[in-house]
Amino acid sequence: MRQKKIDKTPARLDFIQSATGLILALFIMGHILFEASILVSNELMYRVTIMFEGYYFFGETYPGIISFLAAAIFVLFIVHATVAMRKFPADYRQYKIMKEHTARMKHEDSSLWMIQVITGFIMMFIGSVHLYIMMTQPSDIGPFASSSRVVDELMGLLYFVLLISVILHAFIGLYRLALKWGFMEGKNTELSRKRFKLLMKGMIIFYIVLGIFSLAKYTYIGLTHDFSDGVEYKSQTIKPERHL
Repeated sequence: MRQKKIDKTPARLDFIQSATGLILALFIMGHILFEASILVSNELMYRVTIMFEGYYFFGETYPGIISFLAAAIFVLFIVHATVAMRKFPADYRQYKIMKEHTARMKHEDSSLWMIQVITGFIMMFIGSVHLYIMMTQPSDIGPFASSSRVVDELMGLLYFVLLISVILHAFIGLYRLALKWGFMEGKNTELSRKRFKLLMKGMIIFYIVLGIFSLAKYTYIGLTHDFSDGVEYKSQTIKPERHL
């Protein structure tokens, strides 16, 4: 009798979801840290910006590199969301049942999964807007340009909601990845899980506080700086030639 072939598609999809999720989470961690350079000085934030525009490699800046990186992240984002959506509630009825089930069980890990569902749904809209702006306006990144976008283009509230959503989604995702792929295994799995969960909560608090302070600084600059001569930051020490 011929043995039935095992369908490995679900396993492959799980691996794709995990791999893309890990890459995106690491990107979020780096992105928020780089954005926080504004807390040190405008000059440092400018230097970080031109670093990603290739200045320290080519001696000139190419904002198109930002567009390429944003597009690559957007592709990963779409792949991750598409694969992950197969586990989302298909309609409001399923969502309501899952919500009631989670509330009745009072199981923290189930509640974390629900937070991921909600934040993932929010990110599909707000995250797409942010990435589109980065792809189409790569030159408008810097201490003054970013601050102007936050205040003058009224993007502050959107960025705040996005900040909370991506941090919760990313670090809950990393915790669940560690749980799913066995990184919490050891002599005492329960103790390892508690430690990972404590680390997760600590990182969430740290990155939310850091992100809020950074957003507050961009808001302050946007409200107090005179943009009558434009939004481009003019460094006193580095004046690279910019190529679009």
